[in-house]
Amino acid sequence: MSTIVTRFPPSPTGFLHIGGLRTALFSYLYARANNGKFLLRIEDTDQARNSKEATDAIIEAFKWVGMDYDGEVVYQSQRYDLYSQYVQKLLESGKAYYCYMSKEELDQLRESQRQRGETPKYDNRYRDYKGTPPKDIKPVVRIKAPLEGEISFYDGIKGDMNINAKELDDFIIARSDGSPTYNFCAAIDDALMGVTDIIRGDDHLSNTPKQIIVYEALGFKVPKFYHVPMILNPQGHKLSKRDGATNVMDYKDMGYLPHALLNFLIRLGWSHGDQEIFSIDEMLRLFNPKDINTAPSAYNQEKLLWLNSQYINKLSNNEINELLPNYGATIPSKEIQDILYSEAKERSNTLVEFANIINECLNDEINFDSKMKEKIKNDENIHILKEFLTYTNTMTKPKTIQDSENEINAFADFQGIKAKSLFMPLRYALLGKSGGVGVAVLLSILEKDQIQLRLQNAINSLC
Repeated sequence: MSTIVTRFPPSPTGFLHIGGLRTALFSYLYARANNGKFLLRIEDTDQARNSKEATDAIIEAFKWVGMDYDGEVVYQSQRYDLYSQYVQKLLESGKAYYCYMSKEELDQLRESQRQRGETPKYDNRYRDYKGTPPKDIKPVVRIKAPLEGEISFYDGIKGDMNINAKELDDFIIARSDGSPTYNFCAAIDDALMGVTDIIRGDDHLSNTPKQIIVYEALGFKVPKFYHVPMILNPQGHKLSKRDGATNVMDYKDMGYLPHALLNFLIRLGWSHGDQEIFSIDEMLRLFNPKDINTAPSAYNQEKLLWLNSQYINKLSNNEINELLPNYGATIPSKEIQDILYSEAKERSNTLVEFANIINECLNDEINFDSKMKEKIKNDENIHILKEFLTYTNTMTKPKTIQDSENEINAFADFQGIKAKSLFMPLRYALLGKSGGVGVAVLLSILEKDQIQLRLQNAINSLC
């Protein structure tokens, strides 16, 4: 059995988005699960639109999600001489030819075909041309496509595919300036890099017969193809930036964990029973591109947030501490971590939310919520806060949530009131808003002087 070799070939004309990352993940898993090779190729032949920043971001995204690749990154821009050699080989063998048709002539031909209700395409007029080359025309090079029959291949997702040769024309493999075209470069590189299985979006389906023509003209073995249906937004339309088709590294900035994102992506078009959460080992063991759904998948932001929360819950304190500085949070003491992190996990879908909880709990400069202020601003609550401030002078600093609850109950008993009547005014004083972690948690993590400062500031804001 031959070694499975897959590849991912992004174009650095824009940042890597999640649709591309999903395709890369499928290719990566299939190769790694079969002890094969996963290759990375940067298709940077479009010098006018290429971005060094985008290239760097693609490689950075692979590093962030932990998807390693074999060998060095292949850059098409460094392989022009190689492509030229193969263009020349096809010219010499009579399988390609120079076409001297001007742009104006081609435009005129296409317009006349449209007027006749035909599909616009080149009419092969220079396919067997033996005359004198027209002056002042820099020719393109076209490959001789089959004139009859079918171009057939088996798609691992879609099944048997048959394309009538009459639907194709002699497409360009080298432009008038000598630069090679996409389909020609892709076929050459896939063949020379030993790619056996091509997993890509079904927007590339129309490129496949053209690439097969190149493979066969040069005597290369045709690889296996898997064309993956697109990711659509919840309304069934093409994914936009607003829906989630954004730079992969933006997901890091938004507080998503890389394995949560990979878990989310593998479930877009593939499943294993009712299982939702997959470790990388499980993905490697269970994934097969033959099991990819034939229908498009819908992007579900709520599902991504839920998955991310599950992965955050599994993080150790040390793992969280490595990540928090990226989101503007200061790492608290171990004693605080042991109490606060579990509470923050329960309330966080992203690391940004987690960091915000840490900051709002530990920052003594509280912005009191105006609506809550109006709600609790009465003599009874002011009296409770003043009495509790006095009580803290004799209160033993709580070290656990249970200690805090005991102190709250003891104070309520002393005041002859119900404990639940304390929570709103204390929450206002300690956190400044109605939501967030519990009052007992705050009393457990704050020092006595912090508690007293917040109580006094709250009293001042109400008086």
